[in-house]
Amino acid sequence: MLRVENLTVRYGSLTILDNVSFDLNEKQWLMIVGPNGAGKSTIVNAISQGIPYTGSIYFKKSNVVKYKPSELARQIGVLTQNHHVGYSFTVEEVVKLGRYSYSQGIFSTSTDEDAKMVEDALALTGMSAFRSHSVLTLSGGELQRTFLAQIFAQDPKLLILDEPTNHLDLVYQQQVFKLIQDWTKQKGRAVISVVHDLSLAKAYGTEALLLHKGKVVSSGQIPHVLTRENLESVYNMDVHQWMKDMLCLWQ
Repeated sequence: MLRVENLTVRYGSLTILDNVSFDLNEKQWLMIVGPNGAGKSTIVNAISQGIPYTGSIYFKKSNVVKYKPSELARQIGVLTQNHHVGYSFTVEEVVKLGRYSYSQGIFSTSTDEDAKMVEDALALTGMSAFRSHSVLTLSGGELQRTFLAQIFAQDPKLLILDEPTNHLDLVYQQQVFKLIQDWTKQKGRAVISVVHDLSLAKAYGTEALLLHKGKVVSSGQIPHVLTRENLESVYNMDVHQWMKDMLCLWQ
């Protein structure tokens, strides 16, 4: 579904990403992991055409630069870490914006399909009861779930999630990752997530991309990437033993 070839991002003399390449196939969930400053979120910004880059990004064998913005929005949905809202839209109004790329024009009316997608998205994310609330009154977790609902209403084929459970309580972390896991199992869909929690990456991901200082350390299936040796080389600590020590606290 997605092919990234020699993706490089530079700001002046500073190289943020250095010749990053990877593939993503249908029903795969790619976890992008690595320490702070590794370039994880920069990959998200490049794929979504938010920053300049060199190299090539192909979605379904077509270079993404050839897509019109509305066409790309129907194919790729992006959820960022933080949402700065300065308007008093209701939750439902924000979720409805996920259907904008399907409209025929600024004055077009919503269809029955639009309404159903919005209702389903609100229900999936547990935000139905908040539909009439202003987004200015929401907690960080509620706001994150609102924008996740907007992405679900958008109904893309590829989900790109930058720390998708940021600000979420544990119960919603579990629910959101399970929702995304089920969503990925449908035909013609795939997910890319930037995550810091390696346990979540191992629990839900099928593939991983391990980055360090803008370069790919390892890529492929989760067990082959998140090895003790690979993680220690990137994090400069025995991550494997640290995780085991933390687990012992619950026994």
